[in-house]
Amino acid sequence: MLMRVLIFAGLIVVVATQLPAYLQSHIEAPPVVASLNTESQSAPPEQASSYGQALLRADQRGHFITTFRINGKAVEAMIDTGASSVAINETTARRLGMSGNDLNFKYKVNTANGETPAAVVMLDRIEVGGVRVDDVQAMVLKDTALSSTLIGMTFLKKLGSYKVENGQMRLSQR
Repeated sequence: MLMRVLIFAGLIVVVATQLPAYLQSHIEAPPVVASLNTESQSAPPEQASSYGQALLRADQRGHFITTFRINGKAVEAMIDTGASSVAINETTARRLGMSGNDLNFKYKVNTANGETPAAVVMLDRIEVGGVRVDDVQAMVLKDTALSSTLIGMTFLKKLGSYKVENGQMRLSQR
């Protein structure tokens, strides 16, 4: 069962990371810089937050990208409701304090570039605005398979609710 979930999550990661580039190449639009860390693509600030809630604005492409705190460290990430798991790359995992012993790449997931190894880890906490979720399962992929962090359903399903309306996403804790 876990293998099926990991394969499905891997496919979701591939779609989430490759679909924007595919759409951009087939739709006339101004070029978008691939890196999430550039000045022109910087994440919009959170509009408001209070204890147990966060309100995020979509960027010009309709994505919800912001700075999360994962295990206490700032990580820019995109919320992806289509991803079954939080997905981080190996560099981010190491920055979060995970060593080679923590990263057992024993699972295989399929990506657009073929099969790639994946490790399953447990994150102590993920925070955004006034929302804090503890003990979140995540997948770690090699840097060549995943360039940015995706916040998927292993985080979102631990919330009381999340809602998208008028270009904003409201996250509410239980």
